[in-house]
Amino acid sequence: MPAPDLRLDSHKETRASRVAAVLKAEILDGTLAPSAKINLDRLRERLDVSLAPVREAMMRLAAEGLVEVEEQRGYRIAPVSRANLEEVTRLRRALEVEALGLALQRADLDWEAAVLARLHRLERTPPLPAAPREAAHEAFHAALVSGAGMPMLFALCTRFLTLHNRYVRLLPDPAIAHAPAGEHARIAEAAVARDPAACALLADHIERFGTAMARALAPLLPETAP
Repeated sequence: MPAPDLRLDSHKETRASRVAAVLKAEILDGTLAPSAKINLDRLRERLDVSLAPVREAMMRLAAEGLVEVEEQRGYRIAPVSRANLEEVTRLRRALEVEALGLALQRADLDWEAAVLARLHRLERTPPLPAAPREAAHEAFHAALVSGAGMPMLFALCTRFLTLHNRYVRLLPDPAIAHAPAGEHARIAEAAVARDPAACALLADHIERFGTAMARALAPLLPETAP
């Protein structure tokens, strides 16, 4: 039996990854509106790829909660709602606090250095334009939870941080998403000191953030997904 052609598989993987990355960015920046139907043929033509990597990208984005598969009806961009934002906030808080608690017990000096480095970048990144600030914020939270040493937990934390940040792009005033001065520093300092209070600080930070977004977006979001 001939050996499988891994080059073809690798090429297909690259195309699917590229399609998924493009669509993810367009979902997060609002180019693809919540609940919008996805026409696979038009998408294939626009991105100049075959149908196979487009379908693969759809399944990847569905696993991340950004696309919904509708039986016998194709795909649509995942809707947004007040109920969904509340659930995302609750799960994000639970997962990140769990991961940070484990990191306090398990992580090494490299983790401490990474947390402080990401904090430094976050504090030195101006609030506008928004994209670099959001990237620095995501990197800081990723550093905090990375010390748990559990790849599946890390992936879940990353997923719910992304879903949370999807709502940030909908805010009428981006300043609502900005944490009070020193809040990230207090979390980082407690974390590298291995102080259990870091978990409570992180929980309060995420809860406050989610509550502020929910209040600001209340007039714009349906109560539940359509």
